[in-house]
Amino acid sequence: MKQTGLMKTDFPELKLVSTGKVRDIYELDGNLLIVATDRISAFDVIMPNPIPGKGEILTTMSAFWFNKMKDVIENHLISVDPDEFPSECRLYKEILRGRSMFVKKAKPLPVECIVRGYLAGSGWKDYCDTKTVSGIKLPDGLKESATLPEPIFTPSTKAPEGEHDVAITRTQMERMIGTKLAERIIDISLAIYGRAKRIADEAGMIIADTKMEFGIADNKLILIDELLTPDSSRFWPKADYEEGRSQKSFDKQFLRDYLLSIKWNKKPPAPELPDDIIVKTKERYKEALYRLTTHYSKN
Repeated sequence: MKQTGLMKTDFPELKLVSTGKVRDIYELDGNLLIVATDRISAFDVIMPNPIPGKGEILTTMSAFWFNKMKDVIENHLISVDPDEFPSECRLYKEILRGRSMFVKKAKPLPVECIVRGYLAGSGWKDYCDTKTVSGIKLPDGLKESATLPEPIFTPSTKAPEGEHDVAITRTQMERMIGTKLAERIIDISLAIYGRAKRIADEAGMIIADTKMEFGIADNKLILIDELLTPDSSRFWPKADYEEGRSQKSFDKQFLRDYLLSIKWNKKPPAPELPDDIIVKTKERYKEALYRLTTHYSKN
C-alpha cells in the first residue's frame, strides 16, 4: 500500500524563511505563514516517510488549545482560514487549507518550556540515574509513569537542526533570559498545563507532559509555535493508566518504540517506515484529536 502525504512545500511566490522538522515557515506582510507538513521526527531525526494527514491534525489541535488558553496569555495565531490570508497565498489555498496558520512574527526565546505531571520519557531516565529531573529533587521510590506530587517545569535548550535539546536547570534558564521573565514563563506554563490537564481528563486522556514555546512580539510575551499536540506532548488513555510501566499513547511514542525495537542508532539516515507503523501512528494522532473535539462539541 502506497502512503502519500505532504513532505515539503513548494511555493515559489512566497518567501521561505525556515524549514523545521515538521513546519515550513514563510514571511508575509511582516507576519509568518506556518505550514504543518506530514513529516515526523523521532529522536530529533526526520523520518523518510510522511504520516498522511498529520499536518491537519497538528494545526487543528493547536488552534483548539490556543483558543482555550487565550485568557491565560496572548498567542501568535491570526487565522487558520486561507481565505483570510494575504492575497499572495491564493495560488496555494487548497494545499494550505487545514494545515496552515497565519501568525504574528515574534522573536522566539532560546528555551523549550516543558511541564511534566508524570514521570516518563527522559524525565524517568534522569530520575533513575539521579533522583532528580532538571535539577529538581523528587521523592524516592517513584515508579515509571508515576503522578508527580505536583507538576514541575523542566526547561531545555533549543538545539540547531539535527542536534539534541539539552535539559537545563531553572537557574541556567534565568541566566539565559533573566529572572523576571523566567518566573513569568514558569507561572504561565504551569497554568496552561493545569488547565489542559483538566480539559483532557474530561475527554478521557492524561497529558503526561508537554512542551511550549514563547516569543516576544511588540514588546510583549506571547505563546508561539504549536500547542499541546501529539508531537509536543504525551497523551495517554485515562482508562488504561497504571503506574509502574510504560503507557499506551496517542502520540509519537508508538513510533519511538518501534525504532527502539529495530535497534536504530538514532542517527541519520532514519530507516524507511513500514506501512503498518505509518497507519498506526496516524491512528493515534487522530484518536487524540477525536477525543478532544468530540467531547467539546457535545458540551
